[in-house]
Amino acid sequence: MTESNVPADTARSTIRAYYDALRNEEPLGPFFADGEIVKFGISETLVGTEAVREGLREQTRTTTDWAVESSALQVTERDDHARFADRVTLSWTDTERQVRYEFDTRWSGTLERRSDDGTLTTDEHATWRFVGMHVSTAGDV
Repeated sequence: MTESNVPADTARSTIRAYYDALRNEEPLGPFFADGEIVKFGISETLVGTEAVREGLREQTRTTTDWAVESSALQVTERDDHARFADRVTLSWTDTERQVRYEFDTRWSGTLERRSDDGTLTTDEHATWRFVGMHVSTAGDV
């Protein structure tokens, strides 16, 4: 997935495209904004653009067979920002350990509408980017 393939029309379509990219084992970095961003995964904390993108590259390199089933996506969109929450059944295979994982997860996060130069904008043709994402599970990892 290139930056130009990240949908721009709504925050909801960007979130759904992210789920699709995860299922299809496509690059996830383009979905995240540049700058002071944060991504909390089930067992990780990534702060800053480079850490998030490197973590996602490593995830793509060491995992396969993703299943992502959204069951309660809620999105509130404003002119230049949006927030979301979802319940997602998430499973994948760790290719290094040869272990299959499955979790009922809770997702929440914030997106901003960003122009090509990365600045915040209300331009309806600008691209929605994640600036914060939190994925957690109620169970032990």
